[in-house]
Amino acid sequence: MLLLTVRSMNSNSQAIIILCSYLSADESRNIKPLTPSEWSKFARYLIERKLEPKDILHFSEHDLISRLECDKSFAERLMRLIDRSGSLQFEVNRYVEMGINIFTRADSEYPRCLKKKLGAKCPPLFYCAGDMKILSDKFAGWEGSREINEDDENFTRSSLMKTFAHGFNVISGGARGVDSIASETALSEGMRLVEYVSCGLLGKIKRHRIAEALRSGKMLILSAAVPNAGFNTGMAMSRNKYIYASSEFSVIIKSELNKGGTWAGAVENLAQNWCPELCRDVNYPGNQELIKRGALPINESWDGTLPE
Repeated sequence: MLLLTVRSMNSNSQAIIILCSYLSADESRNIKPLTPSEWSKFARYLIERKLEPKDILHFSEHDLISRLECDKSFAERLMRLIDRSGSLQFEVNRYVEMGINIFTRADSEYPRCLKKKLGAKCPPLFYCAGDMKILSDKFAGWEGSREINEDDENFTRSSLMKTFAHGFNVISGGARGVDSIASETALSEGMRLVEYVSCGLLGKIKRHRIAEALRSGKMLILSAAVPNAGFNTGMAMSRNKYIYASSEFSVIIKSELNKGGTWAGAVENLAQNWCPELCRDVNYPGNQELIKRGALPINESWDGTLPE
């Protein structure tokens, strides 16, 4: 069996990629990587038995059944995943040459804030472009609907400049609307920018402005989706929690009421308390309901800091 050797990966990280990455997955051969929830459950199972992920790379199917008490179908699935490591290495190397690395929960570079706040809800791995050290900065998260007007755009830009004056850089989801306004302003004004995106990275990193920001150390893009993946609604919903968990506080510019990703993410954050949530106090039903539920209201007089 070949082991991945890119960027001096530790053995546990290699194991997580082999078991959880959808690179080189082949449905015709019934190769189905472990989902985030399956991996979290399996990782706890290994810990209880004082084993590490790297240990099972050298197990036989018999070992998996006898030592881990796996049922035969799950043991066969693990063996198929382990056996694909050669083709997986080729894929990983190909993406590294394009500027895309993979970081797993076994890597020290993996966002600590996500581990601390999300625990088992963290994805087992992220595909990343840019400098992971950016995550040591202070960030405010920016969320909002895709359909916005000029007032929303102006409020986003002016508020973002206020937060930047207090040392906060920008985290967004990179989507159309509020997200893209926040990202464009960050790049124009020399801020550091992190985007948790709901699709693969390939198309995004080819854009000239983004490629330059990545090269200059001003931008980091992370995705739980394989690099060539298109938009995925499930990923879009999941990435909201990454934005909140990575932010000192979040700012909601516009939310629909009882629908859409902004609403779902904001409600979940209020329930989980991953970070303080600020919401523009404007006559949008979604915004007003979020404020009623505990979001802190802000308006044009807001100074860019966390309200008392």
